[in-house]
Amino acid sequence: MKRAVFDVTMLIARVVTGVIFLAHGLEKWMAGLGPTGRAFAGMGVPMPELASAYATIVETVGGLFLILGLLVRPVGLLLLLNMLGAIVFVHSGRGILTTTGGWELPGLLGALALLFLALGGGRIGIDGLFGAMFRRRAERRAAEEELAAHAPGASGPEPSNVTTVNGGPTTPTSSNEPAEPRVPRQPSEHRSGMIDDDDMRDIDALVSDEPPPHRKPPNRA
Repeated sequence: MKRAVFDVTMLIARVVTGVIFLAHGLEKWMAGLGPTGRAFAGMGVPMPELASAYATIVETVGGLFLILGLLVRPVGLLLLLNMLGAIVFVHSGRGILTTTGGWELPGLLGALALLFLALGGGRIGIDGLFGAMFRRRAERRAAEEELAAHAPGASGPEPSNVTTVNGGPTTPTSSNEPAEPRVPRQPSEHRSGMIDDDDMRDIDALVSDEPPPHRKPPNRA
């Protein structure tokens, strides 16, 4: 519940802040970079042409990205630098209120940009969608790796020149030599206090969470 409230709150803050920045950026864009640069020069901004281009692009594109929730943290950093420049070079020494040319509006917008830089834009936005996709992909990859790590190892095919006696491998036989007849060994009684091969197979099956193989009772005379 708290996470949903945070996401909705960040969405509202992003959209309102983005609309304000977009409006200021479009105003500079419609006026033209030349007249905006001359206005910056009249206000004492250093490198007015470069500063006007930076402010116009960052406010227009950054405002749009805030509305969409795209690259919120980098955009927050760029907008924060833009507002710091406006406070230092334009509004300092004029008080706080906007009516006297103070830093009220750029201070508020800069604080919101700092908030987006620190906390992001929430899950409702393009960044949130991509983050959810990458998170689900990482969780699925981790689950697959965990299953592969706990899966029983698949045994490879036995060599064709290896003969088995009573389920166990013996020495390889040459294709040129006649194979000796295989005589199955008669099952012997368990020795008290000893663990035979069948018991070890049952233990391995229990460790690997698999049912033990069904063993047929030995034929007794």
